[in-house]
Amino acid sequence: MTINIKKCTFEDLRKLQEISYETFNETFKHQNSPENMEAYLEKAFNLEQVEKELSNTSSHFFFVYVDNEIAGYLKVNTDDAQSEEMGDESLEIERIYIKNNFQKQGLGKYLFNKAIDMAIEHNKKKIWLGVWEKNENAFIFYKKMGFVQTGAHSFYMGDEEQVDFIMVKTHG
Repeated sequence: MTINIKKCTFEDLRKLQEISYETFNETFKHQNSPENMEAYLEKAFNLEQVEKELSNTSSHFFFVYVDNEIAGYLKVNTDDAQSEEMGDESLEIERIYIKNNFQKQGLGKYLFNKAIDMAIEHNKKKIWLGVWEKNENAFIFYKKMGFVQTGAHSFYMGDEEQVDFIMVKTHG
């Protein structure tokens, strides 16, 4: 098994849209109504929205490949691209998503390590992320990686208000 990471470019726009839609749907469709999922997916991953995020110089997307097939992706944000005001010394891991058929192969940790490298490269002292309160696997994973819950914020899935736990890891 060969694993590679590649920074996404505008040439990857449609592939990024497809994997964003696919992995979010796989991860959360069983815990949300079809109407709320459809509303969220259309809003968050329409081509215009993905293009806007990809063109933001403070956001960075990376594909992880297994044997030349896209298996998942990472999105990190710095500065004004962060979804919460966490300051200039922070880097946000907004998304780590792995396709279902590639899970349990260490790819999430591989992408996580890429985010750590990005934080070091950009001289960030804190890494933070939001985890849906019902996503126990992710919560446990991030606790193992040294994150501590420091707060919470609201997140809307269609018309349903949900809660994300804010988790922070300090390094360096």
